Amino acid sequence: MEPTLDQVVSWVKEAASMARQMRQEDLQVHHKSKADLVTEADTAIEAFLIDKIHTNFPNHSIKAEESGQHDGDQEDEWFIDPIDGTLNYAHGLPQYAISVAYACKGELKLGVIANPPMQEYFYAEAGKGSWLNGKPIHVSETQELIDSMLITGFRYHLLDTPRSNINNFIRLSHEVQSVRRLGSAALDLAYVACGRVEGFWEIDLSPWDVAAGILLIREAGGIVSTLHGEGHLLKGSVDILAANPVIFPKLQAILNEEHAKPL
Repeated sequence: MEPTLDQVVSWVKEAASMARQMRQEDLQVHHKSKADLVTEADTAIEAFLIDKIHTNFPNHSIKAEESGQHDGDQEDEWFIDPIDGTLNYAHGLPQYAISVAYACKGELKLGVIANPPMQEYFYAEAGKGSWLNGKPIHVSETQELIDSMLITGFRYHLLDTPRSNINNFIRLSHEVQSVRRLGSAALDLAYVACGRVEGFWEIDLSPWDVAAGILLIREAGGIVSTLHGEGHLLKGSVDILAANPVIFPKLQAILNEEHAKPL
């Protein structure tokens, strides 16, 4: 038996209510590293979602941000990010997400992303499209870079390395209307899917950051791939590029050009 989209959406809505409620309380915050936080909401929501999966699908495997790998049948795999944008959440910025995805035999089947403060629920099912709060969504139809808005991010531990993403940001800032940094990769991908922005790229993410968003964009008519054709989108460190079908190759060409420059 496989999960249904309605089932996963209902879990994520419950988790979103938990996130909103816990944010109003005396939130306990801890440092995983210098610029990487974890709150009690991260751990509580992750435990809630894992319990839902284990109760209904006890043999499935899970990759979750806080607790890591939960072994099970590798043909049925879940990806959970309980709070994507924890730094925003801890500071009270209403720009964070809950992201859950399900894959069967390596193929994404279901993806759900919630923005709890806005009560926006993005969801997709393989072969059946993407929606936002019950309405179908599609990537933008913008065709020119100069008419495009992009989103990216910067990993703290890469800032003083050749993989910092700074050069990409500077180059594309001269090519497009604007490049934003919003702080939640899952929401960034959802915004590409619904046409609020034209494209997104980032370096060194994790599969739970991107799994649901990948399906959302593909089902909304967009393109998602690894940044330079290397690595994997659902394993290990993820370098990702996503955009509408016209903007995607234009971004890809510029980012590949930057990548090829000598250090």
